[in-house]
Amino acid sequence: MSRSQTSLRDQFLISMPHLDDDAFAQSIIYICDHSEYGAMGLVINRPMQMHLDAMLSHLDLPENPQAAEIPVYAGGPVQSDRGFVLHREFLGNPWLATHAITDNLFLTTSLDILEAIGQTSQADALIALGYAGWGPGQLEQEISDNVWLSCPANSDIMFSLPAEERMQAAAAGMGFNLNQLTAQSGRA
Repeated sequence: MSRSQTSLRDQFLISMPHLDDDAFAQSIIYICDHSEYGAMGLVINRPMQMHLDAMLSHLDLPENPQAAEIPVYAGGPVQSDRGFVLHREFLGNPWLATHAITDNLFLTTSLDILEAIGQTSQADALIALGYAGWGPGQLEQEISDNVWLSCPANSDIMFSLPAEERMQAAAAGMGFNLNQLTAQSGRA
């Protein structure tokens, strides 16, 4: 698969109104990787009833009081006990397990970044438990079936807007209002 032609890496997926899967209805997903082997992304608009302070406490890592204000997101139904940090580059540290998505966005899975965020309350990071995953060709088929709408990602939407505003902001960037989409689907 040629990345420039068909990869959805660094794209948002917006669930269509007729999607009734509890794991993905009313969700926006940031695609971290997409190739002929499948796709992986993080749901970015589903904060859990947990904040970073609870996660740090569970892991016996130090924290500052502001960690209680940093939400942890339900990133998807796959490996929901595994943590992922989607972030812009910060603190100048080379994290132990980091994957570059773009020149400016990274996905880190090592504990060292959580400890750093807990100490600095870094704003340009999204912490998630679990991820969304698709096998080879599965995501392409779901898009063909009108389950998802894709559009270029915008890191300001991910890191600067409240979770409940992210879907509509991404749709507005494409020039439409999600409230005007119907739950009915079909083909012409």
